[in-house]
Amino acid sequence: MGRLSGKTAIITGGGQGVGNGIAQVFAREGANVLITGRTADKLEAAAAALNAAGGKAAWVAGTTGVRADAEAAAAKAVELFGGIDILVNNAQTSKPGAMFEETDDALFALTIESGLYGTFQHMQAVLPHMKAKGGSIINFGSYEGIHGGIGFAAYAATKEAIRGLSRTAARELGKHRIRVNVICPAALSPIAEQWVKDFPEEAEKVMKLVALGYLGDCADDIGPAALFLASDDSRYVTGQTINVDGGQMML
Repeated sequence: MGRLSGKTAIITGGGQGVGNGIAQVFAREGANVLITGRTADKLEAAAAALNAAGGKAAWVAGTTGVRADAEAAAAKAVELFGGIDILVNNAQTSKPGAMFEETDDALFALTIESGLYGTFQHMQAVLPHMKAKGGSIINFGSYEGIHGGIGFAAYAATKEAIRGLSRTAARELGKHRIRVNVICPAALSPIAEQWVKDFPEEAEKVMKLVALGYLGDCADDIGPAALFLASDDSRYVTGQTINVDGGQMML
């Protein structure tokens, strides 16, 4: 019997990268998993792989930052699985490498809407379904937000805003036994792989800061941390930021 047996999780951006790695771990631990994202074909293939591995997964296409899509995802999870116990706000659109002076309103809005607005809207969408029995919300920050990475103005602002939102939500929702925590990962996701190729000098500098010497695997390294925060093992943990980054950021 898995640590998430009988629980239902929504994972935004679950068709690839960190979101998919977490979905693999959750499904293996017995959770019903609903993955969301913008690309139907990618989601369908990811859900099929989860089911083929013995999990119970479904998908729904949607864009983070669009409230109607957040509400549709919550409704779908309830329709298919009867409730919502876990929300993982992983989805984020970003274009790293744009210097502060080059960041225009369109890029800033795209980053903020997909990350901060999407996180906020999904949290509100699942709240009515969690208030009666509690739940776990896992949001995503970033080293680049805490550190203030060069070329990450919009992204850093978004990720730090998500951490602030998460702390306030943790205080307000604790009375409902809803826990809200943040993971700051260092993972070799598709976006990270592309960034390494596009900005090798910056990537080399970052790698020198990772004590363990490598960027984490989405499933094997980031997934278990999300599993801890989703499970009852973290029943007394809320409002926290956990850096799952191989020792890149040490607070």
